[in-house]
Amino acid sequence: MSVEPDPQVLAGLDAWRDLTAGQQPQWPDRTALEQVSTRLAALPPLVFAGEADALRGHLAAAGRGEAFLLQGGDCAETFAEATADNIRNKIKTILQMAVVLTYGASLPVVKMGRMAGQYAKPRSSDAETRDGVTLPAFRGDIINGFDFTPEARTPDPQRLLEAYHTSASTLNLIRAFTTGGFASLLRVHEWNRGFTTNPAYSRYEEIAAEIDRAIRFMAACGADFDALRTVDFYSSHEGLLLDYERPLTRIDSRTGLPYDCSAHFLWIGERTRQLDGAHVDYFSRVQNPLGIKLGPTTTGDDALALIDRLNPSGEPGRITFITRMGAGKVRDLLPALVEKVTADGRPVTWVCDPMHGNGITSATGYKTRRFSDVMDEVAGFFEVHRALGTVPGGLHIELTGDDVTEVLGGSEQIDDEGLARRYETLVDPRLNHQQSLEMAFQVVELLRKA
Repeated sequence: MSVEPDPQVLAGLDAWRDLTAGQQPQWPDRTALEQVSTRLAALPPLVFAGEADALRGHLAAAGRGEAFLLQGGDCAETFAEATADNIRNKIKTILQMAVVLTYGASLPVVKMGRMAGQYAKPRSSDAETRDGVTLPAFRGDIINGFDFTPEARTPDPQRLLEAYHTSASTLNLIRAFTTGGFASLLRVHEWNRGFTTNPAYSRYEEIAAEIDRAIRFMAACGADFDALRTVDFYSSHEGLLLDYERPLTRIDSRTGLPYDCSAHFLWIGERTRQLDGAHVDYFSRVQNPLGIKLGPTTTGDDALALIDRLNPSGEPGRITFITRMGAGKVRDLLPALVEKVTADGRPVTWVCDPMHGNGITSATGYKTRRFSDVMDEVAGFFEVHRALGTVPGGLHIELTGDDVTEVLGGSEQIDDEGLARRYETLVDPRLNHQQSLEMAFQVVELLRKA
């Protein structure tokens, strides 16, 4: 029997419209937007409330140190790159990292993609000027196009529908890969096929061989391998574009409560976490597990105020704080934040985003990061939690399954000139397949110490 929603709950889902909503596009045709919103609201949900509830339980376990969250994927997905090969390679990379972490640290890994919805990006300016021409900034494929023309840069509501359909096809492929046998631990060697041979690949092959031996041993003992044949894989994106999130919010027939069914996990960005802003208000009203990005200016009082708004009752797994301090600041700024939240007593899951605080511009003009800085922030994150006796619950990273050259360093020793070989991102630089695996091996050592 369905539970009818409270009319006040339904009305509350639109309270954000009377608040300041940062980082939203200026839609030129409001009638077209309303027509698209009506269509989105009538389409099937992309994910289901029960799946979001299961994820909340897994995140609560990560907050207690009984699991570890691995969240990875593109800085900004594009419609053109939503191909079977690209999706498969990202899944393979995350599965490989998860195997390294699980095998090396004897810890279950919660696998989550920045996939099937990461189409909108916050920007530092509403406009971009080139050669005296000023046009709206590129805000992601869900809003406008990357080409610097008036036609491409004009926000187009039809892109919301394309984002929905592209997300649906991406999720369909993810589910096929993760439940149809591709993700079975009995096939760990196959996840390396198609990737360039490199030192991280060789170390992974050693682990795959050890897993094979362990599985043969268990088979000889009569073990049942059904649990090894599929994996749970969750979707996530920044809940930035409220004109997309609102029509995809559904009322759960079991409880009468609203869930944002565009993804299992949504996060509120550093630029939109204002306590009196539209994003905090909106996401306080849905039941999904939520992430909040916390940068170097965040105080302990800021963090507690966010808990008051988003999880006042202290439900485990509801709140994940994703810290992004920068390698040079994490050891100085994170301790006071963690201490204040820990003293409050309401549970949160602490996750490290080592990407966004470490951006630089290379000598050749590319927006990039140093792999050494990324890993130094991860190390600092673990050191702080180890010193305080708190739990480092996971990683939030921008990666691709392809052999791009966007981040400096790593065992490939990508240098300034090397960036030009395969610099493909439209927004932020991503770890490539080899660098992602290198990170996993280094994080295993940190987890063992923790």
